[in-house]
Amino acid sequence: MTPDKFAVFVMSKTAGYRHESIAARIDGVSQLGISSGAFTVDASEDASQINVENLSKYAVVIFLQTSGDFLSKGELAALQTYVRGGGGFVGIHCAAAGMTTEPWYGELIGAVFTDHPAPQHGVLTVENRDHVIVSGLPEKWEWFDEWYNFNVNPRAKVNVLLSINEKAYKGGKMGEDHPLAWCREFDGGRSFYTSLGHFNEAYNDREFMDHLLKGILWAAP
Repeated sequence: MTPDKFAVFVMSKTAGYRHESIAARIDGVSQLGISSGAFTVDASEDASQINVENLSKYAVVIFLQTSGDFLSKGELAALQTYVRGGGGFVGIHCAAAGMTTEPWYGELIGAVFTDHPAPQHGVLTVENRDHVIVSGLPEKWEWFDEWYNFNVNPRAKVNVLLSINEKAYKGGKMGEDHPLAWCREFDGGRSFYTSLGHFNEAYNDREFMDHLLKGILWAAP
């Protein structure tokens, strides 16, 4: 790692639903680091790497399509130590479906995934357009994905970046206010979560990858 780059650690262990082509999605994140010149990427599905010593090497930890109870109590405690020490965290899509009985993890993500309707087209509203993570995105962003429902609306405690109008698709359960991506200062660190990214095509899409890159850069201390 050169002095002007920071290091990112990608964890993709699954203990529940597993998305296809996780390796290709990790490669997409790695390519962001290369093309931006901003960071290097290490990736693993070995949750024992979530320990205090190893995480201390990284400015940002990304949970990419993680699911189920994929961390032990000790590994979760190490993640807490990392965040409380100022570490950056990024959760992508299925990360909200992990560790669902752990309140601190739910707060780190911002909300807990409950279900989603069949994948379909929708129109995202870009909120807080001055925020760097969504700068450059169209005000109304047409997208095809799984539209996640959550156990709570996180708006009161996070900075909502993307939301969706449930009237424009079938299966929404959040009502008139349905956030889908957000960020927050949390417990000493920064957390960015996007529920987008179910399909492989997203990781070749310029706008989605720009959204992800800016989230990683924002989360880094």
